[in-house]
Amino acid sequence: MLFRCIKAERKKLMHSAILPASIIIPVIPTIMGTFNYLQNTEILTDGWYSLWTQLTLFYASLFYAPLIALYCSYLWRLEHLNHNWYVFLTSPVSIPCLYLGKMAVIFVVTLITQLWVGILYIVAGKFVGFSGLCSPQIVFWLLRGTLAAIAIGALQLLLSMMIRSFSIPIGLALVGSVFGMLFSNHGFGLFWPYSLMLAGMNSNKSTDSLAGSSWIFLLAVVVFFFLFYLIAIRILKTKDR
Repeated sequence: MLFRCIKAERKKLMHSAILPASIIIPVIPTIMGTFNYLQNTEILTDGWYSLWTQLTLFYASLFYAPLIALYCSYLWRLEHLNHNWYVFLTSPVSIPCLYLGKMAVIFVVTLITQLWVGILYIVAGKFVGFSGLCSPQIVFWLLRGTLAAIAIGALQLLLSMMIRSFSIPIGLALVGSVFGMLFSNHGFGLFWPYSLMLAGMNSNKSTDSLAGSSWIFLLAVVVFFFLFYLIAIRILKTKDR
């Protein structure tokens, strides 16, 4: 039943503007990060790692969470139109399956976006004149940061479920990202869901800030996911709207 839900949610994204957005929007922080790197080559002397610090400075801090929020708002958009909410709740599928179907699609689309960011990063590195390829450690950071989508996606699905507006949850994700930078700068990043992508992707750092403690990051992702998942399921089971 869960696979049918995933298939149904995937069809919503087909031929929509979401997939092109997932390709076009990451180009913006890539250009910003590359330009910032070229403007500071006298102090950014660590090659691929230095470029990573600049790209993630913009992408992970300002674009990652709003992109996930965009995906979540779109998946709930049809349910909020007309009387589709009641059709959604009365479908012969369990509430957890309906929610997890959306969550699975969000994670897959985010994974595709992250892989695209990795390609853009390599292209940017070649553009500025780096030889060879980036360190496998950076690839690990990129994939580790993808896990943050599990926590952020669960939260944004909850917000988009409760708020009928398409844009407000996206704005909240941007605000949450700004606070995420503040929490991360003060050492409380793992206690705020929007900071998890900063920690996972090792944003604006050339050495792994989670070295030896990645399990704490994974624990935070799991805790936040189950917290928002259980709240969402509770609301869906007890409220009509």
